[in-house]
Amino acid sequence: MRVWAAAQGAALRPRTSRRLRALSPAFGTAGFALLTWAAAKVSVPLPFTPVPGTLQTLPVLLAGALLGARAGAASQMAYLAMGVAGLPVFALPGSGPAYLLGPTGGYLLGFIAAAYVTGRVAPWTRRFGFAGALAALFSGSTVLYLCGLTWLTLVLGGDLGAAVRSGLLPFVVFDLSKIVVAAAALTALRRFGLGGGDRWSMGTPS
Repeated sequence: MRVWAAAQGAALRPRTSRRLRALSPAFGTAGFALLTWAAAKVSVPLPFTPVPGTLQTLPVLLAGALLGARAGAASQMAYLAMGVAGLPVFALPGSGPAYLLGPTGGYLLGFIAAAYVTGRVAPWTRRFGFAGALAALFSGSTVLYLCGLTWLTLVLGGDLGAAVRSGLLPFVVFDLSKIVVAAAALTALRRFGLGGGDRWSMGTPS
């Protein structure tokens, strides 16, 4: 009887481990989608630009670095899906598909690309410590701005200069500060075996 029970326990352990591996990306994806929602509500509207300052860069980039490229991007897709479905998850008033046609639509879609790129770069820079974390997060932030400024330029009638003045320059120092904070957090988490994109210890897919 004891032999049978031991055999049953040994058979259950791999199955439990596989279930935990399957659940951890789902929880991480949902968690970072909710964190991005919460960060959107920490919003500072500026009178000279239609783009508000928020804390969303932090969860967006950390989603890619901690969950990996695919799961990180999925968390931001989930966030956008909530907004498109009508939930009040965005920084500015409004929701639904039409919201993405506004001045911040490019940044919102850029969340997906930024999380993906960060998740791809993070494993390659892990051995460089804090500097590597900065590089991975900065690469994602660069992609985010490219997406945001491209759409904002179209919204402003093709005026790239106006897009840079309203969608980049007011936020450079603020976003660099957020990247430094995120890099410090990522470096600390890596010491506990977390973080690193597709090499995350919980088996999160890249």
